[in-house]
Order: sequence, then structure tokens, then C-alpha cells
Amino acid sequence: MQYRRLGNTGLQVSALSFGAWLTFGQQIGRTVARELIGAAWDLGINFFDNAEVYAHGDAERVMGDAIADLRLPRDGYAVSSKVMFGTVDMPRPMQRGLSRKHVRDACDAALRRLRVDYLDLYLCHRPDPDTPIEETVRAMDLLVRQGKVLYWGTSEWSAAQIREAAKLAQKHDLYGPSVEQPQYNLLHRQRVELEYAPLYAELGLGTTTFSPLASGLLSGKYNDRIPADSRLGKESAWLQNIVVGEARERRLERVRAFCTIAEEIGESPAVLAIAWCLRNPHVSTVILGATRVEQLDQNIDALDLVHRIDEATWARIEAATAG
Repeated sequence: MQYRRLGNTGLQVSALSFGAWLTFGQQIGRTVARELIGAAWDLGINFFDNAEVYAHGDAERVMGDAIADLRLPRDGYAVSSKVMFGTVDMPRPMQRGLSRKHVRDACDAALRRLRVDYLDLYLCHRPDPDTPIEETVRAMDLLVRQGKVLYWGTSEWSAAQIREAAKLAQKHDLYGPSVEQPQYNLLHRQRVELEYAPLYAELGLGTTTFSPLASGLLSGKYNDRIPADSRLGKESAWLQNIVVGEARERRLERVRAFCTIAEEIGESPAVLAIAWCLRNPHVSTVILGATRVEQLDQNIDALDLVHRIDEATWARIEAATAG
């Protein structure tokens, strides 16, 4: 395993990490979760990602139980949660958002579900138009000072919003955001590579990127159709709209071209797509999702693949997947 600093912090996270989105608490229960987290730990993964909204809190419960069962040393791994959407289908106003109240209540609930005394990372899971950014910054600062959170950040905030939060923190001598969790893959790259570009040096921003396979699209398994029993099929229209989007045929053409290159060089499209993400020096860690240990074992090969592929082939991949 390789380890990278989380931006300008001293926290060294594994270049590949493991997340619970769309799997834990839904497809995966405690037994399989224990196998996956145990395998991830044995491979050197030391960062586990979660959120209050994943499976209405059940993803955190499953992960917390699995880690407790494995008796992983608390000083050897980092765990995250995210706050914004709440844990119920139709939350009341105080059960969601980034107000001081919900941020505090959600943090305490995440600690209980994950069975830990503190969160290593706590992220604002989207911007909240109903709460002033200063209120959220102060709420996060308080959690850090209380010892409930070590580092806080954002997920899918605009560069302007992140910069505003950082400036408010600096102005009032508060702990500011140190990490952003954006989607990043061959089909979705503008925000990480262009919009956030000034923030890496300006704020020392780290990134914990998710969806390296574009929810499976870059594995090639949806090149012909999206089966109803697949992960993308099960999640229905909302996820398909995010992953495939309106330019469906053009996006699938890019995926097929990518898969053709992977086949020509004798590599798995999934592993190749993950390796491509790892090439970006501003990516602190790439969050993997897996439902089987075999998937996890295969995806770890991306660490070596980064260095096995020559620059000419990477250039071909860039040309084939250009939007």
C-alpha cells in the first residue's frame, strides 16, 4: 500500500480507501462487511468512509459493528462520516441540513453508530442554502475543540463556498476545512482538475475522491445495457441520471473506447480506471466500493498498474475519453 498526506494535514491515508455508499446496510450485512473490512485492513487500507444518509444510518451501524468485531486498533485507522441529509426518508427541518443543531446531533449519532469516541473526518455532505456558512464553520470548529472531530471538510461544495468557509475560519481564528470529497473519474473530472485547482496551494486542500468507476460504468459491464438487477439498475433513475446523464450515447461511446484500449493492453477496465485516478497528485485517496473480497483484491492492483502503463497509452486513454 502507498500512503499520502491528506492535503496539508499530517494525516497519512492509504492511497486506496474503502467506502460504504450503496452497499453496507443494503446489499451487505455485518458478516460480509467484516470480511471486506478485514481484507481491506490486511491490504494496508487505513481509511473507511461513511455518511449519516447511507442506508438511513445502517451503513454506519454495520461498519461500526464490523470494525469492533475485528478489534482494529483505533490509532491505526481513520473513519469518516458526512452530515446534511439526515437518516429518515422525510426528515423534519431540524433533522437535516448544516445548522449548529443538526451538525451536533448528527455527529453524536454517528459516533454511536460507528462505535467510536471521535471521527477522524467529518464532512458537510452538500452545501446547505438555508444555513449561513459561518454558522456551519463555527459548529464544526466546536466539534474539533470538543475532541469529537479531528478534521472537517466538505463534499461537492463549489470552490467559492470552500474558499468562503476557509476565509471565515481564518478571520475568526476557527478550525477551517482541510478536505473535500468530490466525484472524480475519467468521465467526471472538471471540478477536481479545474475548479479546485487554485485551492490545493491556497488552502492546502486534500481530496478523498469517490466513484472512480462512475458507479460501474467504467468497468464496461453496462456497455450494452443496464440490467435491472445490477447496482445501477437497482438504484433506478436518480443514479442513472447522475452517472449516464443526458448525453447517454456519447458517454457510452467514451466508455466503450476506453474498454477497447484496456482490452488491447490486457488490463481490466476497472483497475485501469482506478489507476488513472491515482495518477493525479492532488488526490489524497481514492474511495473503493466492493461487495466481494475478490473485487477488492483485484482493485488493489491499480497501485502497481499506475507505473506499468507508459505515457503514450495514458495519452490514448485521455483522447478516447475526452468529453
